[in-house]
Amino acid sequence: MNKIERIDNIEPLAWFRRQWSTHPLFSTLCALLVMVVLQTIALGFDQGGFGAWLSLWTRNWLNILRNNATIGIIALGMTFVIITGGIDLAVGSTLVAIGAVVMVFIDGSATGLLTSIGITGAPAYLVGIIMGLVMGIVLGEVTGCLITIGKLPPFIATLGMMNICRSVTQQCMQTINPSVPRGFTQIANLSVGGQMFMPIIYWLVLAFIMYYISRHTAFGRHVYAVGSNERAAKLSGINTQRVKRMVYTIMGLLVAVASILQVSRIGSMDYANAGSGYEMDAIAAVIVGGTSMSGGKGSIAGTVLGVLIIAVMNNLLNLIGVPPFLREAFKGVIVIVAVLLQKKEKV
Repeated sequence: MNKIERIDNIEPLAWFRRQWSTHPLFSTLCALLVMVVLQTIALGFDQGGFGAWLSLWTRNWLNILRNNATIGIIALGMTFVIITGGIDLAVGSTLVAIGAVVMVFIDGSATGLLTSIGITGAPAYLVGIIMGLVMGIVLGEVTGCLITIGKLPPFIATLGMMNICRSVTQQCMQTINPSVPRGFTQIANLSVGGQMFMPIIYWLVLAFIMYYISRHTAFGRHVYAVGSNERAAKLSGINTQRVKRMVYTIMGLLVAVASILQVSRIGSMDYANAGSGYEMDAIAAVIVGGTSMSGGKGSIAGTVLGVLIIAVMNNLLNLIGVPPFLREAFKGVIVIVAVLLQKKEKV
């Protein structure tokens, strides 16, 4: 009887360890739950009643999701990039470059590019959005060609694009000061039931689309195959060069969506600082979500959870009053610990 009782006591722990070591989503979800509990404790319980506390907790979460939707969208594309064994350090700079292009086309002032030929309002917004998306696709394709045709390592290619995009944008926009019309800001700031859900909705819809592509299309399977063993994938008939170019093109398209969303939500673009650190936050979210830096393993669902973990980290550090200059250090420590905790046992 004693032996049976000991087995019953050990079995739940053994099950937990087995799930933790073999299922990346399980370990990521556990890490997120721990962060949510810590955040809830830091938020406090002195609001005077359950209704007031729940309202504060809900508003806090809506702010977290809305403020991190841009990073979330970028992280979706970064997942595919890292699964193929690549990396993209240029997402913050390309976001700025695309944002500048969008703002030039939607500028509603008397000196606006389209205003001067009589195109304003929704038609101008549509042109601006299309041009932004095209710009994202072009920049992504250029990066993909540098890596596949130019044979540059992804780190070098995207590092070069990072410097080129931001510096050229700053130079070109020195004498231009476009304004964002109020109507365009409704794309991200439209109020539904008194809350601005639109950035969250865009993120979740794109996450579903990317999940479907990764799990239910031939292209998605090819992405994993290239990341697992590029030589074997090539010998099996997969056009590995095309897959890589497509991955960076999708990355550029998603950055364009994120840029349009950011311009709409904020109503401006700081060409010097906007997007700074986005590449690191996106990469951290993808890695925390269980995607392997060596390629071949990862999931969109894990990345969504990883984005939430990073977002809750930021909110928690703010709630407990960590000095601004130390927050990045704390975030770095927490990310390292989270990745170490997710280290899987090799079979």
